[in-house]
Order: sequence, then C-alpha cells, then structure tokens
Amino acid sequence: MEISNDSGTKKSKRLTSVVWNHFERVRKADICYAVCVHCKKKLSGSSNSGTTHLRNHLMRCLKRSNFDVSQLLAAKRRKKDNTISLANISFDEGQRKEEYIKPTIIKFEQEHKKDEIINFGSSKFDQERSQLDLARMIILHGYPLSLVEQVGFKVFVKNLQPLFEFLPNSSVEISCMEIYRREKEKVFDMINRLHGRINLSIEMWLSTENSSYLCLSAHYIDEEWTLQKKILNFVTLDSSHTEDLLPEVIIKCLNEWDIDCKLFALTLDDCSIDDDITLRIKERVSEKRPFLSTRQLLDIRSAAHLINSIAQDAMDALHEVIQKIRESIRYIRSSQVLQGKFNEIAQHARINTQKLLFLDFPVQWKSTYLMLETALEYRSAFSLFQEHDPSYSSTLTDEEWEWASSVTGYLKLLVEITNVFSGNKFPTANIYFPEICDVHIQLIDWCRSSDNFLSPMALKMKAKFDKYWNKCSLALAVAAVLDPRFKMKLVEYYYSLIYGSTALERIKEVSDGIKELFNAYSICSTMIDQGSALPGSSLPSTSCSSRDRLKGFDRFLHETSQSQSMTSDLDKYLEEPIFPRNSDFNILNWWKVHMPRYPILSMMARDVLGTPMSTLAPELAFSTGGRVLDSSRSSLNSDTREALICTQDWLRNESGGT
Repeated sequence: MEISNDSGTKKSKRLTSVVWNHFERVRKADICYAVCVHCKKKLSGSSNSGTTHLRNHLMRCLKRSNFDVSQLLAAKRRKKDNTISLANISFDEGQRKEEYIKPTIIKFEQEHKKDEIINFGSSKFDQERSQLDLARMIILHGYPLSLVEQVGFKVFVKNLQPLFEFLPNSSVEISCMEIYRREKEKVFDMINRLHGRINLSIEMWLSTENSSYLCLSAHYIDEEWTLQKKILNFVTLDSSHTEDLLPEVIIKCLNEWDIDCKLFALTLDDCSIDDDITLRIKERVSEKRPFLSTRQLLDIRSAAHLINSIAQDAMDALHEVIQKIRESIRYIRSSQVLQGKFNEIAQHARINTQKLLFLDFPVQWKSTYLMLETALEYRSAFSLFQEHDPSYSSTLTDEEWEWASSVTGYLKLLVEITNVFSGNKFPTANIYFPEICDVHIQLIDWCRSSDNFLSPMALKMKAKFDKYWNKCSLALAVAAVLDPRFKMKLVEYYYSLIYGSTALERIKEVSDGIKELFNAYSICSTMIDQGSALPGSSLPSTSCSSRDRLKGFDRFLHETSQSQSMTSDLDKYLEEPIFPRNSDFNILNWWKVHMPRYPILSMMARDVLGTPMSTLAPELAFSTGGRVLDSSRSSLNSDTREALICTQDWLRNESGGT
C-alpha cells in the first residue's frame, strides 16, 4: 500500500504487513512516521522499528473499540489480491491464523431493502441488530430457543464474531416477541387493506403431552390474484375452553384482527364438529352484515379430512385381513431361505410383477393401500406357498382375498383424489367438485353390493359422506360454476348421474344459490358506488342514520331494475361458451384478465375461489393422525408459542419458502 503525504512524497518499498491497512506511512526529511488512520496518532514508521508497536496500538485504539480486532492477528496478505471471497474460505483455525480475511461487500435482505448493499468493511458491529437477526433465524427455521446456550453454537459464533455478546434464552425470547409485534402490524395493515373478503380455516392441533390447540388461518386472493394463506392465531386450549366456549374464542380472534365484518367462509377440519359452533359464529358475524344471510356465510368442512376418514373406515372393516397380510409378509421376509422359496413359487406361478413385498407404515394409509395392491399381485403365490411350508399359518381364504381386492379398489380412488388435493399448486375451490362427485357416485354403487361384508362398510362410509355433502355441496358447486371451463354444465352432468330423475330440482338449487349470492354482491357494489360503503368493506354501515332506513329501497330498486338494465355479469358469463380445457389452465389468471369484463362477478369469484375446501397440509394428506406440535414448542408459554408459530408462517411467506 503506497500512501502519499501533503508534500507528495511516496514510499518506494511495498509494505507487506497487514498492519499497514490501518496506518499511513509518511516521510518528513529523513524520518518515517506511521499515522493511525483511526485516531491520527503518529508512531515510528521506520523499517527498523518493526510492526509490533503498531499492532499493539491498534489493539488499544479506542476509536476501534467496535471493530473485530481478531483480524489483526493475521500474518500475511495474499500476493495477488487483497480481498478473499467468503465463498472460498475454509473456516479452519490454522488457516484463519495465517490469513487476513478482508470484509467483502455482500447483500443482506433482513430489515433492509432487497437491493441495499452493506459494506461490512466500513460498518461497525451492531450487537442489537445481530441479536434480532439471531431471533429471526430461530423463528424462521423453527430452532429451539435453547440454541443460544448450546456449546457448539457459541463456539461457531465466537469464532465468526468475537464481539457478539451471548444472552440468555429470556433475552432472545424478548427479541422474538419484538419481531412478532412488528410483523403482526404488517399483516394487520395488509389484511385490512384488502378489497376482497377473508376465509377462515380452523384446525385442531395436539401435542405429545395431549394438550390441545386451535389454529386460525386467513385465506384470500390478493390484488394480484394470488392465493394467500396466513396463520392469524395459535390458541392454547385449557380445561376451561369447553366446546360451548369455542365460538367465543374464535370470535375474540376475529375481533382482534378486525375481520369479523369481512368474513366470507368458515372451514373446519372435522365434519363431526357441532353445527351449533358455526351457527353461533355466523349469527355474531351477521349482526354486522345485515345484507347477507347466515346461509351466505359459507360453512365448509375439510374435503381431505373426509377422504381420510372414509379411507380409515374401509381399513377398519378390513382390519383382520390386513393383519393377516402383514403377518404373511413379515414371515416370508424373516429369512433369506423363505424369501428365496417364495420367489421361486412366484416365478413358477408366472407372476411377472417387478414390485417387492413390503410392510406398510400403519399411520400412513396410502402405504397400507400400496401393501395391499402389491400383495394382491402375489395372491396365487401366497396360496401355493402354504402347500410348501406347513409353518405358514396366515393364509387368506378366497373370500378374504376378494374382500381385500374390493377394498383396495375403494382405496385406489381415494388415493387418486387425495393426490389431486395435495399435489395441486393452486388449490382453489373449483378443483374439488368433480373429485367429490366421483366419490359420491362410487359410494352409491358400493352401497348396492349384496356382499354382507362390503355393504355395511359402504353404508357407514356413505352416511359420513352424506353429512359432508349436505353441508358443502352448494359451495362446491358454486366454485365449479365459476370455473369458465365448466360453468353450469359440470353441475348438470354430475347431478344427472347422482340424482337421476330428481336432478333438475337439485340443479335449480345450485342456480338459485349462485344468483342469490351474486345479487348480494350487486347490492353491495351499488352501495359502494353510492358512497355508503367503502371499497374493501363487506357491507354498508349499520349506524342508525336516516340513510339506513332506505336499505330496503336499495334492495327493491336493484331487484326491480334488473329486467330493465343490461344483462348482468352472471348472465353474460353463463351464456357465453365454455373455455376449452387444457392442462396449463390457471383459473386465477383467467379471472384477473377478465375482471374488467365481469366487474361484479369477479369480486364474487375472488372470494369463492379463495375458500379453503381442505385444511390438511400436503405432508399430512394420508396421515391417520392429526397435527402434532413438537416438544420444543409445546414446552413454551402460550404467548411465546403463538408468536413463534405465527411469525414463522409470516416470514416464510415473505421469503417464499423455508
């Protein structure tokens, strides 16, 4: 490094010590000085003086108290380049002692604009900022708070930044709560600026200690027509939270977020939940939405939970047969000799399958289906194997094999449908109607079986399905009608197969239901145009003003003027030809493009298509258990637990993943 003084004199000798990164070498007459660039103190800069005194000064320099002085322990620079890229550094202690790592310019996105560049070579270490970054990391990746007390973590951080002061769990928890409050304000503002309405899903969680939790999530389609989901509350339930009090807990959460007047649909994960719970919530919400009936506040139950439940019914009915198949596979795989003998028999029986026998994972019912499917392909080999091995005692009768074949056929359909639900990148409400209708048709057919084993099983499944269908069929159908590839034609097709001679009555119920909902949106739109409701609100003001006395007139005017006005959005939409079906169709893009053409209907489509028809996460799609909270989270106090779970969801949405 060559540095000139005021007189323009240049040093001629290259200075190789890293210490000279922090000093200017100035020559006056025959004397050389080393001037500290931080405090401007002059020290001897003669080549005979060495650099030890300069290094000692830097370690004591008050102006450098916030600088990472461990870097001064380095002995050399690289010959060709003063900067070593962090990407190429091996954090080996031996290397660190002999090489000087010059801070590089990197991008850092937390708490800063995405394109802002921070030059760590010129910035000072910030303990508060680093503590918040640590808390954010713990939240985002679900690490336990005790991470900060683990020895390995402390060693890693201390080698990386010796100035970082370690704090106890309680301090990190405070930082996490600070981030939670900040992020909650962002989510609150964003939700309350939405022009569309909010759909709320309500899920029950458990912990390994059998504690119960209530998870409330908002689902909506934003202004860019992108489907969004955000966890709003994670409530810890105690013995005082009986089923009678659950509506109060949910309403309290709605009031906290100020979205009770924007609510469009409630989705619960279990069909067995008492209808009184949802009715009380709907009545409370409808007090602020007099122009919408309780019928128009949709009450949905999770489709994936329904499929899981009836799949479990099928396996429960076949339990003894499944157990025999498990024991058979376990016996054959118990030794290589038995496995070899079975393989020879399978070849002799001309079984050409490439599948290998395996045991299922009982808590994942798809694995049980795959085990049954594979075992059925070896059916003849199992029968012959008994003749060659008298010790084999788990053989199935022909009748049991037929039962296994029939139930496996049932499960195959349920697996295919669940794959559609869990594998769809855009699980908008329109995808569910045809799948659920297929289940309905198959259940009707299975119930006609004359088999004394299959018929009772199918009737049990059908009773459970009917409870779901009676509650959700209208919402499913309306969502399908709002798919431009189907419209009313898909309803007409499936209802003719399901209801036969009474299909027309059922089709009319769907037609009337969608018209009633559209009329409510039309009235709301009219009131917004007249200034009695704000964009983004779900209903006009309920204050006792003179204008309120004319609400009935507004409705009357709208209804009596329809025949005189232009064709409505809904009529225009239904009368136009259906859109061709193709594999890459994106319904949200379609409505985004056609929003100017159907201004009112697109408002309704946004809310209907954003309704969560299923609440089961893809990774739990085939699970026979529910959501279970890990031990590190369940051991926390309720406020901290809620803060960590909610904020993790918000940060992951913000960063686009984990």
